[in-house]
Amino acid sequence: MGLSPPRTIVFFYGIGSRYSYLASTQLERLTAVTGCRICWRPLYSGDLFAARGRDPFEGQPASGQYDWAYRRRDAERWATYYGVPYREPEDVRFDPRRLALACTAAAALGAVEPFSRRLFRALFVDGLSPLDDAACAGLAREVGLDQDAFHRALAQPETAARLAATVEEAAARGLFGVPSFVLGDEVYFGNDRLPLLRHALLHGPTAGPAALDQ
Repeated sequence: MGLSPPRTIVFFYGIGSRYSYLASTQLERLTAVTGCRICWRPLYSGDLFAARGRDPFEGQPASGQYDWAYRRRDAERWATYYGVPYREPEDVRFDPRRLALACTAAAALGAVEPFSRRLFRALFVDGLSPLDDAACAGLAREVGLDQDAFHRALAQPETAARLAATVEEAAARGLFGVPSFVLGDEVYFGNDRLPLLRHALLHGPTAGPAALDQ
């Protein structure tokens, strides 16, 4: 019995987010199993927090899950579970909003997914730092983009406006962090919700219990 027609998952992510990186490593498998299409939408989570009027990372952690040491260990466990490389960034010299803008520029040039994947690898595997405009242009070249065209797209006001519109859309959809996945009117927040998203794609969002997907 064949799958239903492909559905689109809108993937809201931040390059500086370890859980966005981890989730991104599973998306090819998700599309292969379910036949879905994934629309990559970069943003800076700090802008999303500002739009919602609350930043869970400000001040003392609201709970242990926001403690940086715990999050690092948790990410390492997920990487082991997925069988993917993970390197906690030690030399953090990058502007996450600028990286979101760089991904938005790559989107304007038709290469948001390969460029975003390359940035994720640079940050969470290669330990590349600093990730400034020059470094981003070099990575853009690696995925087949013209560096001059990339610099022009990065500087265009329309690119910044598109990034701002993504944040507005995310807030309007009720998102409160990254990574988030939107399927129709349903929001799935977090790398750990990928099994639920997969189940919804295969069986419907209101389907009852089923055997664990392997």
